Amino acid sequence: MNPRISKLLLFFTFLLTLSACTKPGGVRVLKLGHGLGVTHPVHTAMIFLAERVEEKSEGKMIVKVYPNQQLGSERELVELLQIGSLAMTKVSSAVMESFAPKLQVLSQPYLFKDDVHREKVLSGEIGKSLLLEGEDFWLRGLCYYDAGKRSFYTKNQPITNPEDLKGLKIRVMESNTAINMVKSFGGSPTPVSYGELYTALQQGIVDGAENNPPSLYTSRHYEVCKFYSINEHTAVPDIMIISTKWWNILNEDEKQWLQEAADESAVFQYKLWAEAVEESLAFLEAAGVTIVYPEQEGFRQSVESMYEGYRESQPEMYEIIQKIRNYE
Repeated sequence: MNPRISKLLLFFTFLLTLSACTKPGGVRVLKLGHGLGVTHPVHTAMIFLAERVEEKSEGKMIVKVYPNQQLGSERELVELLQIGSLAMTKVSSAVMESFAPKLQVLSQPYLFKDDVHREKVLSGEIGKSLLLEGEDFWLRGLCYYDAGKRSFYTKNQPITNPEDLKGLKIRVMESNTAINMVKSFGGSPTPVSYGELYTALQQGIVDGAENNPPSLYTSRHYEVCKFYSINEHTAVPDIMIISTKWWNILNEDEKQWLQEAADESAVFQYKLWAEAVEESLAFLEAAGVTIVYPEQEGFRQSVESMYEGYRESQPEMYEIIQKIRNYE
């Protein structure tokens, strides 16, 4: 198709979507789609966001939430935002790396000193600037949601130090950062789709994986993996994003209502996530999972070579990493 005709079709699609999402009487309606279930803490936070928008606007602005991939997969939802057919979605910052390379910094292992340091970075000038990194691709971040800390779970033995990973095939996401991290620990990174991971663990295609406690619980991977080693190597946040095609048509009041509601929902979601982690760990222990808390220092030292590699290969990334690590 002629590129000019294609752009015109996208423009008219956006206009039709826009007209369909503005009710008579001037009520602004934004559609928010995501792939999580209705019991997930992030979905609950989105409902909270929608309620706060309606309250703040006195009914002049409404956010409609569509869970369970009703409107598409995570990747499809992002694409719908880019053409303006959908207003908002939640996406992992790891997925956003494809559109905003600087966001890969948030996937680095042991980037933050502790939870307080992470909160200061994400709520400060560095975090706020990273939220806007995707604007050239029509994606604007509104706030961060807690997606937990990832740790190793395995079938046959606990992981108490990096040496225990030698010779083990560990499932990782399709992420160069995750692959390099497992290599630095001495393990064998093996990308497997999340939907196929249970079977891969059963059949011995992989010896283990890594994820946060609620995901280990809800995926039922604990039925195969009876060892969970809480080394908390990464804390990759989710991001609530809005299409810039939608953001740019909102008036100043609407932008303020939405941003304030997003910020408040983030505070609410962090609390919900902490509760979900506590409940999940209690369930896993009751289900017979051996939970260990290895010393992190050995793991932290193992990934220093990754950071030094950035000094030469990606000096701009190395500079951001250093700013985050030194942030007070």
